[in-house]
Amino acid sequence: MKQDIYDRTVSYIVENQEKFYRLAYSYVGDRDSALDVVQNAVCKGLEGCYGLKNPNALKTWFYRIVVNESLQYLRKNRREKVSADGELPEQIYEEPAYEREREVYEAVQKLQEPMKTVIVLHFYEELTLKQIAEVTDTNLNTVKSRLYSALGKLEKSLKEAAV
Repeated sequence: MKQDIYDRTVSYIVENQEKFYRLAYSYVGDRDSALDVVQNAVCKGLEGCYGLKNPNALKTWFYRIVVNESLQYLRKNRREKVSADGELPEQIYEEPAYEREREVYEAVQKLQEPMKTVIVLHFYEELTLKQIAEVTDTNLNTVKSRLYSALGKLEKSLKEAAV
């Protein structure tokens, strides 16, 4: 049985070696590095094939090994690049979600003070409504009313800003 799974793994790897190379190359972007990744994946696959419980899952199992090896190579390569240069490579990174988060924060800042306080304490400081009522020395129903009113105003102002 063990020899059967080993032989099956070997034949699967040989039949699909080009696919594995293309997958590794799509991650690492370098011919030699992709070959190294596939070689490491093959070694791990052949060493670990005896633990494979479902031989029908051979395809997904080995693809996962190739992806994990590619990611491991990228992590290792990034560390080596940083330590060789002494500094991180300069990259421009734009986060679309950050722009939206800033818009929301600015809209919160424009709210009237009692509503702004409830929003900041609830969403930014993660206090419960009961805790907010205690902090602001306000009735719980008043806090709820301010919260829902503030959310309505925020929704309206953010929709207007999006148009």
